[in-house]
Amino acid sequence: MEHAFYAEYGSGHPVIALLGEYDALPGLSQKVDTKYNPVEKDGPGHACGHNLLGAVPFGAALAIKEYLDRTNTPGTIRYYGCPEEETLVGKVKMVKKGAFDGCDIALSWHPMAVNAAIREAFLAMNTMKFKFYGISAHAAQSPESGRSALDAVELMNVGANYLREHIIDKARVHYTITNAGGAPNIVPSEAESWYYVRAPRRKDVEEITERLYDIAKGAALMTGTRVEIEHLGGCYELLPNDVLFELTYKNMQEIERPTYTEEEMKFAKELQATLDPKMVEAEKIKYLGDSDKDIVIYEGVVDKDDLDKVSVSGSSDSGDVSWIMPMNLFLTSTFPLGVPNHSWQATSAAGSSLGTKGMMYAASIFTGMIYDMLNDTSIVEKAKEEFNRRTKNNKYVSPLKD
Repeated sequence: MEHAFYAEYGSGHPVIALLGEYDALPGLSQKVDTKYNPVEKDGPGHACGHNLLGAVPFGAALAIKEYLDRTNTPGTIRYYGCPEEETLVGKVKMVKKGAFDGCDIALSWHPMAVNAAIREAFLAMNTMKFKFYGISAHAAQSPESGRSALDAVELMNVGANYLREHIIDKARVHYTITNAGGAPNIVPSEAESWYYVRAPRRKDVEEITERLYDIAKGAALMTGTRVEIEHLGGCYELLPNDVLFELTYKNMQEIERPTYTEEEMKFAKELQATLDPKMVEAEKIKYLGDSDKDIVIYEGVVDKDDLDKVSVSGSSDSGDVSWIMPMNLFLTSTFPLGVPNHSWQATSAAGSSLGTKGMMYAASIFTGMIYDMLNDTSIVEKAKEEFNRRTKNNKYVSPLKD
């Protein structure tokens, strides 16, 4: 992996892994502006705040390096540069190749519109392509001699839609048709669909995936075609660790949170005004119980008893790291309330002083957590004991095929 690396400092245990990401997203280039204004038309942009995400653990690593030098405290800090998170397989590849071997603890973070320690997050997922092969023919003159690969794709999609009725409520099955043939008067000899299967637990993803494979095989039988299944990868959900969660929450409460200037609040309000008002109002009510139009930035910390309000329901390859060692994740406020990730508004906020202040708060949380673990190694031991209990009868198996 050309853009993956780690940098290490210190000696002895604990060995603490800090996960940095720096992916940008295609087509989301954006200047720091309150209107859509790309730096480069159709260029990439940090619409998930990964410009901040990569910097936070690096800043903490520099702070802890200085602390280790001053105090001669035993311990090792590792900063990991982790590419390909947006494709959900970067860290999965790194895990499979042993890049995290020797680490005791992993810490991660993500930009968001709220400050919250996270106990459970991410949907486990699989991604795969179904390539159907049939026989081309003239669609009017001799349709009987053709076998339509596109028919197979469409029949598979129908079957997948019926499958949705018979899977758990929180599961997701979504797809696109990436090859639908060519001219209408030619029976398509090739067609392809691309699927994601997501669910809160890895075992559910695997079971649903197997049922989807049967649907694809059935579609091929019905149309006289054949199907090739290309398994592109997958990832796990975040494995909870209550010891690290409590440590995160403690530091988020103890460390001073950002304050904002009038100019920053004005920028945030104008950015928020570009969004669907109903979406903004719903987020304000969810987190604050109030839809006051003057509330634009979340400045508190979500109470640990209210975490069901915080939705981290996408997928991330960070989950896989949590299945090979104890790990925790938290969020800090870098966007105005209502701003969704993967939007030009998120790119703008992440490049502004709002993003910088959320970044510095997150770096301080990282540093505080590492300080606590270096000075009380029982935290690490308790986190590892909990991890061993949770994984005793449920070991990690790489979602990547050999």
